Amino acid sequence: MDKVTCIAYLLYHSSTSQDIREKAIQLLNGDVSIRDLKRNAAIQAPLILAESLYRKNYVDKLQVQRFAEEFLLLEV
Repeated sequence: MDKVTCIAYLLYHSSTSQDIREKAIQLLNGDVSIRDLKRNAAIQAPLILAESLYRKNYVDKLQVQRFAEEFLLLEV
């Protein structure tokens, strides 16, 4: 899995806030970038946590795949 997908997964599952979860889905689908999210003060702390967990390799690839299958929007 690529970095952005893993960070989106970690961001989604690290928070119960609906706004943060929506931003994680937008990140997964490419609607926003990590750089854009870093500018948002409300999401900055959870994003830094998600990036830290990604760097420490606390990612279950199977769970990330299921997350992407559930929330990734494909346009035909």
